[in-house]
Amino acid sequence: MLEQISIFLENKPGRLAAVMNVLGKANIDLRAFTIADTTDFGIVRIIAREPEKALAVLKENDFTAAANKITGFTIPDHPGEMNKVIEILQAGEVDIEYSYSFMGSRPDEADIAIKTKDNEGTEKLLKSKGIKIIE
Repeated sequence: MLEQISIFLENKPGRLAAVMNVLGKANIDLRAFTIADTTDFGIVRIIAREPEKALAVLKENDFTAAANKITGFTIPDHPGEMNKVIEILQAGEVDIEYSYSFMGSRPDEADIAIKTKDNEGTEKLLKSKGIKIIE
């Protein structure tokens, strides 16, 4: 299971830059990055190579951040492959709360992150259908 860090930020200029500055100075390598926003605040979600270090650095610098587990998997980077996963999840009655993709290091493959209510069960289901899980 992947460790994801969610950072809650006021939706105003400079806040995202401050987060990236802190992570960069701490030499934190990001594997994935996404932002969801509302009028007043944003949620920055990251997957870092050293999640414990990233969370500690953020909290030391007074950012509101929390870690949680999500499911990561790799599929061939070809049309229709994500649909196969969605069909597996639908048949298993798994609801996706949110999802995003991120850069893998292998050509012709796509890495996907999803959050469900039962990530452990989601991983077991996907593994049982031959989907490669990212640890």
